[in-house]
Amino acid sequence: MREPIKLQQTLTLFQVVFLGLAWMTPMIYFSIYGIAYESSSGMLTQAYLAAFIAIMFTAYSYGLMSIAHPTSGSAYTYVKKALHPYLGFLVGWALLLDYLFSPIIACLTFGIYMHAQFPVVPAYAWMIGINVAITLANIKGASFSANLSKWFVLLQMGFIGLFCALLVRHSPAHSDPLAPLLQTDIPFSTILTGASVICFSFLGFDSITTMAEETKNAKKNIPRAIGFIIIIASILYVTPSYLTQLVFPKAIAFLNIDSAGLEIVKMVGGAALSTVFIVVLLFAIFTQGISSVSSVSRLMYVMGRESILPPRYFAYVHPKWKTPVVNILMVAIVSMLALVIQLDMAVKFVNFGALTAFFFVNISVISHYYARERRRSLKGTLLYLALPAVGAGIIGWLFMLLSKDALIMGLLWLLAGILFHARNTPFAKQLLTRNKMQSSRHG
Repeated sequence: MREPIKLQQTLTLFQVVFLGLAWMTPMIYFSIYGIAYESSSGMLTQAYLAAFIAIMFTAYSYGLMSIAHPTSGSAYTYVKKALHPYLGFLVGWALLLDYLFSPIIACLTFGIYMHAQFPVVPAYAWMIGINVAITLANIKGASFSANLSKWFVLLQMGFIGLFCALLVRHSPAHSDPLAPLLQTDIPFSTILTGASVICFSFLGFDSITTMAEETKNAKKNIPRAIGFIIIIASILYVTPSYLTQLVFPKAIAFLNIDSAGLEIVKMVGGAALSTVFIVVLLFAIFTQGISSVSSVSRLMYVMGRESILPPRYFAYVHPKWKTPVVNILMVAIVSMLALVIQLDMAVKFVNFGALTAFFFVNISVISHYYARERRRSLKGTLLYLALPAVGAGIIGWLFMLLSKDALIMGLLWLLAGILFHARNTPFAKQLLTRNKMQSSRHG
């Protein structure tokens, strides 16, 4: 019997960091600027800080669980091992919603901004083109994607640095440096609502846990990479938010919320900066798409390998490229939903899946370390009970702030997962086989 082809451990610590930052996409700050600005009533600095605090506890929990289970599968694997296999399936199913919609967002954002810059070319043409390019890059392999991502992430950082430098130049000479932080006319609940949307901007750190089986010394490097990603991302998001509020303290009326990022860039740097912005955004969305497809295809691979999804297709690894090619092609097909779905709805779907996974990963730390391994000293109680409990509480609070539409659609997705799982139980398979045999006899 031939031994099944496995994923190869080729990724270094910094390659994983760049893959995570590529998934997160520093330029996502501009891509969802209008949605974040509207939901937080312009209090982006406070909303990003609140999201950072919320995510910091959860990132800590992901780091602990990646040490306990240094395998691909992310929250699906952690919850399955620490809590219950069925609950792990439901969390993995919710996470699929998150990961499947992330490439859709990449295609959508690319189409929106490129069409805004070149109105002659329809948005759908840009969406189809970027989808094909992302698919081909992923088929080539993880190391290829990581090396490509590194340079494009550095390019994004350079643009954000330039944008901040121009904001500093435009800042009023006698402005109060604490003004953006001390604005109190907006309710704190509104800031938290903005934070629940902005959490999407931090999702790159959890995506790298799906690459554990392709990472050298994953038990050590995955937690370290998570820490690097969270810190770097926080600096890249909070700094331009603070400077923008300093330069534009009053509410801004955008012509189009979906492309508000382009409008704020034009306000700061004019046509020249907006041209550079479009070029950088092109590379940014491309790398975000590459990384997000890498993540979802690996999650599908793990679920296929464990027969949660049909293993014949989902657990297949190409003998030459050592990538789950079938999964990548399936994601490319799903990504064509970008042609019919709105950007704000896609972001809400991603947040439902992400916050569900985040909540249960925090609970998994308590179950694995505090309950099962009985690490209940004073230090253990702080590290393995108090901190993850705070993380779960914050994420639960943010979850309740999601829109009604996102909650309804997310719950319908979970219901579909429950029905899918029920259909694949041994009892259901026996029943289906019996019905087919009876039908063939009567036929």
